Amino acid sequence: MSSILLTNGRIIDPRSQLDIVGDLLITDDRIVALGNVESEPPGTQTIDCTGRIISPGLIDIHVHFREPSSGQHEETIRTGAAAAAAGGFTTVCTMPNTTPATDSPELISTAIQIAKSVGKCRVLPTCCATVGRLGKELAPIAEMVRSGAIAITDDGDVVEDDAMMAEVLQAANEVDRCFMQHCQDPNMTVGGVMHAGEVQEELGYGPWPREAEESIITRDLSLNKDIGSAWHAQHLSSGGSVAIIEAAQQAGQRATGEASPHHLLLTDDACKTHGTMAKMNPPLRTNKDIDEIKDGIQRGVITILATDHAPHPQSTKEKPFPEASFGIVGIECALALYVKALIEDGTIEWAQMLAMMTANPANLIGRTDLGGLSINGKADITVIDPEREWIIDTSEFLSPAKNCPFNGWKVKGKAVLVILGGKITHTCTQKQPPVDIA
Repeated sequence: MSSILLTNGRIIDPRSQLDIVGDLLITDDRIVALGNVESEPPGTQTIDCTGRIISPGLIDIHVHFREPSSGQHEETIRTGAAAAAAGGFTTVCTMPNTTPATDSPELISTAIQIAKSVGKCRVLPTCCATVGRLGKELAPIAEMVRSGAIAITDDGDVVEDDAMMAEVLQAANEVDRCFMQHCQDPNMTVGGVMHAGEVQEELGYGPWPREAEESIITRDLSLNKDIGSAWHAQHLSSGGSVAIIEAAQQAGQRATGEASPHHLLLTDDACKTHGTMAKMNPPLRTNKDIDEIKDGIQRGVITILATDHAPHPQSTKEKPFPEASFGIVGIECALALYVKALIEDGTIEWAQMLAMMTANPANLIGRTDLGGLSINGKADITVIDPEREWIIDTSEFLSPAKNCPFNGWKVKGKAVLVILGGKITHTCTQKQPPVDIA
């Protein structure tokens, strides 16, 4: 039997709306006491968390770890899980746009087995909606869910055909899993590489209008009216998308959406200053879009924060802008970026932000055993120093990929201790120790 006692921390549990200063005792893989802990088992490891936040383990429902894979890639489940733990995450959901696509029960099982052998982070695979992510034939969704798939998505591609999309929604509803949509009408983005606007015209690159995102959301939610599946919009970039999702919610649909750090902090101007490091799918847009997405977050329309952590080799980012890869990495600095985007400007407080990174994503994927702090609950915990100032340095990332436009940014807020199932998976490695261990 092993025990860890976290003392004098601000305990925030969004699931129970608990927000107190107190102690938390872990024995083996469970939380056994919460609040004022007056005694602990012999040999307990005591960690003073004064001035720190004790949160449920952070959850990221949108990462790309590029595995299972038939070739070499910039990230693996092993490196990705280590990077996730360094960022404060105890659970992540991997996307199925692997090589080959994760469209069979066997590949789901392989992903789960690899993740179990790593142990740094709970890695939950999503499965393809269609065979090969080609949008032509329904994938064996029920079989993949039985093998452990946590959600359904063709992320990176949209299910374009209306009839096929309706089949996918029906299949998702039958297995009680959320469908996560990559909202992009490909007919509107032919040759597009950045937001359609003044900066795009100045640079002379292909346009990618907001309507490409908004039209798919409108189409999907129209199809879903009579089906009633849980439907989720990935990496929202358009302020107009928030209004469409809100209308569906008000009509009783189970519609949700997620926001990523880059779509809350960067505009299309970054394409001039950061070049291909600012090339995203969907693209960076305008301050107006950022303001409207933040407003949706503040009002509870958008309830999940997810990184869309997308590693790429440096060589693919060194190509000319139109040919370079889409996407960035960010799981190791996401927490601080959300602090900058949402807390420092007064959009929301810590309790709401942590709900968007713990209980809300856990609920979406049907894992209500995660994302909370309760007696006898899983001991997945992230301890955060909300005042820790640091500089993002991609050379220190545990991920082999360095494609991050936030390199060099001064930020505040850092996960200093991460516990998964009662075992410490990460501590801050700065010269000044983040916690005092007795």
